[in-house]
Amino acid sequence: MVSLVVATTIDPASIGPASALLSMPGWHPGPSLQGNMSSFVNKEVRLLKHDNSIVKEDHLDKRWEAATGEVVDEVIFLSKHTAVSNRPALTIHPIGVPHLRENEVSPAGGKPGWAAPPNPRIGPWLKLLTTIAQSHNLTPEFEVTLEATHHGPEINSPTMFVEIGSTEEYWKRQDAAQAIALLVWEGLGLGGGNSVGDWSRNNGKNKILLGLGGGHYVPRHMDIILKDDVWVGHLLSGYSLLMEDPRQSKAEKIPGEVGGTWREAIKVSYETTKAAFPGGDVLAHIDQKSFKGWQRNAIMSFLAEQNIKVGKPGAFC
Repeated sequence: MVSLVVATTIDPASIGPASALLSMPGWHPGPSLQGNMSSFVNKEVRLLKHDNSIVKEDHLDKRWEAATGEVVDEVIFLSKHTAVSNRPALTIHPIGVPHLRENEVSPAGGKPGWAAPPNPRIGPWLKLLTTIAQSHNLTPEFEVTLEATHHGPEINSPTMFVEIGSTEEYWKRQDAAQAIALLVWEGLGLGGGNSVGDWSRNNGKNKILLGLGGGHYVPRHMDIILKDDVWVGHLLSGYSLLMEDPRQSKAEKIPGEVGGTWREAIKVSYETTKAAFPGGDVLAHIDQKSFKGWQRNAIMSFLAEQNIKVGKPGAFC
């Protein structure tokens, strides 16, 4: 079982951390993938470089397995982050576009109605990244945060993106690149210590947060995750829970039924979170204030129908 770290040469916030990581001890060249992707090997970690958009190269896990015979246990993508605010940031997030309908086109990779299993390291790595950023004097200039589930590429292994934002000035920052490289180095145990965020060593803390609602940077979910050292599953912000007000919709459907793709988004996100944390106890945490009353009622009813438990903040301790 190997960990696959993926970088693209066309993104400075991707190749910068990859180059910093490769400057650390123990790496040697590995096999090429399909003739045009180089790889590097260090213990049970494989770093793969390609020259395409980071969200367009689908199924790199299966492609690696087919080429090498090595089973991919997890995937970590290194990438840039963009934001309207242009604020410098170091971010981590799961991926998927479970809210899109089958006939819709995903503008940033992935397949409509799909979500990858979230990498179990997301929560523990957020805390590690916060510590690294502080020790390298990157904070408070850089915000360290989670993002909600979004974009591709399509992949089936437990996955997360680790990003530098939010403009070219910061994508090229060597201190930020070094911090991300150190996160991967320490987080995967390449420095000789234990890896960080290994679900198989959960020490009895087996509750996983499935975040529903809120903005893109999921502040209410972040409050719990940072405080209580919580395992993190998918994080669906309000824009990924598309709900049609039955009082305003003229579509022909059951009177009072709330339309939209929100049910499918929750179901897929719950199922893939369960798959990523075998034996874990997945609890939905709802950002109550981000929903209107009819939305909360519909979500709570659906969760009950699906036997998805709801956890208040204290339930994750």
